[in-house]
Amino acid sequence: MAIQERLGLVFDMFLKFRTVAKVMRLLNERGLDLPRRGRHGDLCWARATICSVAAILKNPAYAGAFVYGRTRMRELMREGASRAKAPRPIEEWRIVVKDRYPAYIDWTTYEMIRNIITDNRAEYMRTKTRGAPRDGDLLLHGIAWCARCGHKMYVRYKGGGQYVCNHLRSNEGLPACQYIRAARVDAVVADAFMAAMAPAELDALSRARRTQQQVDTALRTSAERQLERKRYAAALAERQFNRVDPDNRLVAAELERRWEAALSEVQAAEEGLVQQAAPQVIGQMGISKVLQGKIVNLTGRLPQIWADEATTDAHRKALLRCLVEKVVLDRGEHDVALIRIVWRGGAVSELEVKLKVNSVAKLVRGTEMRSRVLDLARDGIPDDEIATALTNEGHRSPNCEHQVLPITVSQIRRGAGIKATAARSRWFHGSGLLSVTELAERLDIPVNWLYVQIRQGRLLIDQQPSGAYLFEDAPAVIDAVRKLRNHTITCLDLRICQLHQEGHQHA
Repeated sequence: MAIQERLGLVFDMFLKFRTVAKVMRLLNERGLDLPRRGRHGDLCWARATICSVAAILKNPAYAGAFVYGRTRMRELMREGASRAKAPRPIEEWRIVVKDRYPAYIDWTTYEMIRNIITDNRAEYMRTKTRGAPRDGDLLLHGIAWCARCGHKMYVRYKGGGQYVCNHLRSNEGLPACQYIRAARVDAVVADAFMAAMAPAELDALSRARRTQQQVDTALRTSAERQLERKRYAAALAERQFNRVDPDNRLVAAELERRWEAALSEVQAAEEGLVQQAAPQVIGQMGISKVLQGKIVNLTGRLPQIWADEATTDAHRKALLRCLVEKVVLDRGEHDVALIRIVWRGGAVSELEVKLKVNSVAKLVRGTEMRSRVLDLARDGIPDDEIATALTNEGHRSPNCEHQVLPITVSQIRRGAGIKATAARSRWFHGSGLLSVTELAERLDIPVNWLYVQIRQGRLLIDQQPSGAYLFEDAPAVIDAVRKLRNHTITCLDLRICQLHQEGHQHA
């Protein structure tokens, strides 16, 4: 019974965590050994290893199948080398008889497990597998493919992170096929993933919570049964020691040593079970009815969970791979990269992303934008107004995503030898408003006095985004400032709206 329970636990844990190494580490952290056969066929329990966990997961007998011909003799690579066995692909197994034994998993699940294990091996050049999700900033590590040559793209963290197709350079000595900056591509793919996950987000989170509870319960049950087995072994060692003839000192000493070792294992198992139970108790105590009600209202929380600092890069990649099979990238000749997302099930999404480039000539509409800038500059329009007009027309600077910068306009204009139009003051404003200078001239007072009143808090007014202070050209406002100057009032508040009456004055 203990053996069956432990083997079932291995399959359940792998289906949740999807990596052999994670299952191995978790078993060893909980002190749960795996059943093994000794040299003479006797049962023994040993610490979990990568090989032992993988051997259980790959054994078709646990899927209820009798199989013959899983291996073949490897051909000799050189004369005198020893022959060795090599595994055959599953489709080349000579005999497969399903439903022959009691099964822990069905055959479909067994094939899925083998595919996951194979896919976790990051053999880029030979099998083009995706590899297990690992830590690292680049989101598409292992699932990015080149649209030009069809090979897998590597990740390069130098220079802010890039996806690089290096196959032709590595194998044929040719230049690199293409490389793409990763930041914008990752952002676009993540947004597409969020949009796809939104309808099923609540159901997915509920299933994940139930699965976690099932795994915790299974681990705790397995640890309790292991403790019972070790207690039985300790009791058996005690009975054997009590029945030995005291005159046979060597036998008695050996039995006493076995008894003490069994008691030590029992103590270690009890301590491990207590440590496992402590976080569970705290978790149950911390969940109130209010919190349980909030768990139900998780719709729309995936973006927050995705951006949470507690969510590791490996977790984000694992989440993405639940829906995305691979992402095909094409850098393009200009500033637009094409992204083709291949979803699980075969659906495909075509997306475009604008990338930063180092010159106007590399923009898709770069020639059009340059001609437009020169035409407006010859008409005497200032650089900042040209930049605003081009932004409204859908143009952008090489190093920006959605706008044209005045410095880009200036560079194009200077390159064509066109002199700049006299720049307007940054305090330029429409009719009906007065700048600080204009208000000072109207009242015949020093400009600096107005700035002192603003700085000391006696004249309260909102500053414009350009940095200017603008006053409404109204008699009430001008008269109120004059009263402040004549000390008739001590404070004037113009922050909410300009004065149409003297209601904001404070005597």
